[in-house]
Amino acid sequence: MSHPILVTGAAGGKQGSTGRLITSLLLEQGIPVRALVHELDSRSDGLRQHGAEVLEGDLLNPASVQAAMRNVKRAYFTYPVVDGLLEAATIFAAAARDAALELVVNNSQFQSQPGDPAFRDLKHSASFRNLQHRLADRVFDWAQVNAVHVQAPPYYENVRALVSRSVTEQSAVFLPWGADTTVIPLVGAQDVARVAATLLANPGVPSQTVYPLVGETPTVREITEALGRAITRPIRYVAISDEQWADAVKERLGPHALDHLSHLWQNFRKGEERYQKTDAIRAITGRTPQTLEQFFRENAGFFASRTEEA
Repeated sequence: MSHPILVTGAAGGKQGSTGRLITSLLLEQGIPVRALVHELDSRSDGLRQHGAEVLEGDLLNPASVQAAMRNVKRAYFTYPVVDGLLEAATIFAAAARDAALELVVNNSQFQSQPGDPAFRDLKHSASFRNLQHRLADRVFDWAQVNAVHVQAPPYYENVRALVSRSVTEQSAVFLPWGADTTVIPLVGAQDVARVAATLLANPGVPSQTVYPLVGETPTVREITEALGRAITRPIRYVAISDEQWADAVKERLGPHALDHLSHLWQNFRKGEERYQKTDAIRAITGRTPQTLEQFFRENAGFFASRTEEA
C-alpha cells in the first residue's frame, strides 16, 4: 500500500485507545501509517520509533486536518468523550471529501434503536453524546467518502477504569447500575481496533456501512463474578444513586463524559433494550472476541489489593 493510512487518536489515552492499537496493528503488517496526535510527547516518540509518520494536529482545526490528509486514501476517525464531536466530524468529513478519500472508518457508538438514526431526539437516545454520534454518522454518509461506522457499546477498559480503585481498596464495585440483573453490553477495545484495522488494510470497500460490535451482554452480577474469578477473590456489588456516583467521579471525569455516562446508566437500568452479541468481530477478523473474564485476567494487576502488592 503506497499511501499511508491516517489514524487519529494515535497517541492513545488511559482507556480504550483504539487509535494507538490500530496504528500498531497496521505497522505490524508493514502498512505505512500517518499517526495524528494532539501533542508531541513520549507516546508520539514511541509511535515514531515503531515506524509511524507522526503529525501533530487538531481535529477542530480545518487546516490541520487538511494537511494530515495529503496523499492519504484511507483514514480512521475517533474523538475523545469531550465537547466538539460534531464539529470535528464535520471538519474531517469535509476534508475527506475534498481529498477524495476512498474509505473512512468512523468509531461510533452502539445504536440499538431501529429506523433513521439521525433525527432521534435525546429522549430516544441513550445520551446526548449518543445522539451526537448518530448525527456524525450521517455527516460522514452525506460526505460520500465510503464511510463505515463501527458502532460499539462501552469498552471493557471503561469498566476497568470505573471500578479498579474501589476493587483494589475494598473488593467492591460502587456503581449506579441498579439491580444486579441489569444488562450492560460491552466489548473489548482490542476487538474494535482489530475490526477497524482489518477494514482499513483490506483492499476494496467493505460490503456494509455499519458494523455493530457487541462482544458480551453480561448482567451486573455476571460482571462482578467474572472479575472475582479473574483476580481470585470475591467482589461485591453495591448499587448507589446517580448523585452519589457523580459526586465520587466528578474530579476524574469532565462534564461531557459525566453527562454521557450518567444518561447511559439510566438507559441500561430501564431494561427496555434487548441487547445481543453480534458476529461482526469474528466475521471480519476471523477471531473469537475477547471475553470479559479474559480481559480481567490479562489486567489483574489493575485490581491488586495492597496486601497482594506487598
